[in-house]
Amino acid sequence: MGIVVFDIGGSAVKFGLWSEDELIGKGSFKTPKSWENMKEKMLTTYLDFTKEYPISGVAISTPGSVNETKGMIGGISAVSYLHHFPIKKEWEAMFEVPVSMENDANCAALAEVWLGVAKEIQNALFLVIGSGIGGAVITNRKLNKGTNLFGGEFGYMLLDKTHTLSELGSPVQVAERYGKEIGLADSVDGKYLFEQADLGEPIALKYMESLIDALSRGIYNLSVSFNPDMIIIGGGISVRKDFIARLAEQTAYYQERQNATDMDVTVRACAFHNDANLIGAVAHFEQSLHS
Repeated sequence: MGIVVFDIGGSAVKFGLWSEDELIGKGSFKTPKSWENMKEKMLTTYLDFTKEYPISGVAISTPGSVNETKGMIGGISAVSYLHHFPIKKEWEAMFEVPVSMENDANCAALAEVWLGVAKEIQNALFLVIGSGIGGAVITNRKLNKGTNLFGGEFGYMLLDKTHTLSELGSPVQVAERYGKEIGLADSVDGKYLFEQADLGEPIALKYMESLIDALSRGIYNLSVSFNPDMIIIGGGISVRKDFIARLAEQTAYYQERQNATDMDVTVRACAFHNDANLIGAVAHFEQSLHS
């Protein structure tokens, strides 16, 4: 039996089939502009899998504040039509199999706890670094979502009187400010910023240092708040081993400066990168069946 898995993002919906402990049949389609079109694309994908495999359920990774008990997705996201109605009931009626759904950052964290770098870890924090900063809190190997489902929303953390971790620690937002300074705002993204910094371009290096410093201050603050066994970095940036090493080095600097050196801070890149949300959605599905 297989589980059809979807990962809904602002620009694309990834999908795959979890069968015999392996993710196969991976693909994607452009995120539809309406709920009706989304249902149509998801159902077509699901039915394509049923032609070759028996399906036992559907696992979905989605943006927003997911309340699976109520079957609704709160908050806001780039896919605005997903929110504030009984969406789980519609999915279950459409697929006619059990459906689970969980926030995308939470799914990524669950993937690492289940099969990734945190598979031997009890308590961990997961940071997804992209257009903003998302995350998840793992306590005793389970998600700690908080009273209002805000557990892990690290991007809201204030680093000074007005600026959040998302504003100062997102490569996308930092790259936009870099682009404005050099007069190329329309063509600058995080990748371009990293490329220019690698070439030693002075202004890019300045912005890169500010990015690393902001993220390291956030990691330090989270470390003294939670004292986790491990802090896991996700998002596209996680493939850069040099960047992860810089984060760990700068975090250690803040530990030493604040006399917090008795605390062990382990910063690791995630294992699954682009597949983390899909694999974590399966982990959540399995947990939902046995809860």
